[in-house]
Amino acid sequence: MKVLIFDIGGTSIKHGICTDGVLSDVAESPTQAALGARHVMDTVASLIAKESDYDAIGISTAGQVNSDTGTITYANDNLPGYTGTEIRKEFSERFHVPVMVENDVNSAAIGEGIYGAGAKYDDFLCLTYGTGVGGAIIQNRRIYKGSSFSAGEFGGIIIHGSKKTAGADVFDGCYERCASTTALVKKAMRLDPSLRNGKAIFEQLERPEVKGLLDDWTDEILLGLSTLIHIFNPSCIVLGGGIMVQPYIMDLLRRKLTYYIMPSFSHVTLEAASLGNQAGLYGIYHLTEQYFLSL
Repeated sequence: MKVLIFDIGGTSIKHGICTDGVLSDVAESPTQAALGARHVMDTVASLIAKESDYDAIGISTAGQVNSDTGTITYANDNLPGYTGTEIRKEFSERFHVPVMVENDVNSAAIGEGIYGAGAKYDDFLCLTYGTGVGGAIIQNRRIYKGSSFSAGEFGGIIIHGSKKTAGADVFDGCYERCASTTALVKKAMRLDPSLRNGKAIFEQLERPEVKGLLDDWTDEILLGLSTLIHIFNPSCIVLGGGIMVQPYIMDLLRRKLTYYIMPSFSHVTLEAASLGNQAGLYGIYHLTEQYFLSL
């Protein structure tokens, strides 16, 4: 089975072909999200139009997704005008093949669950740390979606109550505002304006003040993880996002976790996502294949 697969993010659109589980022709195109939803859809359509002889299209995307209809039910201002976009309807009518659409973190979680770090677990949580904090809940190797396809919005966990009550924004005092890579970089740039991304921060790891900054940031991560661990009692949490490839961060999180949770929860393991930025592509391939076979 040959599937055209896409992973739409705020910065780039990753795309490729997956044939019987083998990924090929992977490339990236700029999202140019500020130009709006219509531009994003036209970009994907132009990429599809270059291909031929495929069985289905799979689209992993930022935003909350009604996967039954392939519609974006909510997207923030990073993708202007995206809310309400009927992705499945538009592309299935235009290209005359089945189209599967799923949230990007859900897709990445399924990718890790089938092909990567979560493959030996039937149930696990998956979080990604980047521009924001994304989450997914895997139960019996399936995505738990909640009553309105929105379960796993872990970025909305309140971890600093006083900031929440004093703020006006929905994310004030929340996990996304404090534990994302964006939050880390903002603090780092106040320390040194040259520390403008994760790579620059880790190149300066020998500086005590940078190491202290990272130690404080992992505390923010653990505040959210401890809440999730005590609610879900998972055997595993898979952590993704570019910065989680740094062994220093994963080692620090594993070492400190015991101070944040009850002893009866200490069996939980923290796993670094192993598929990198291709997890969403692998995941949407699997979901598209399942959808195709159900028709």
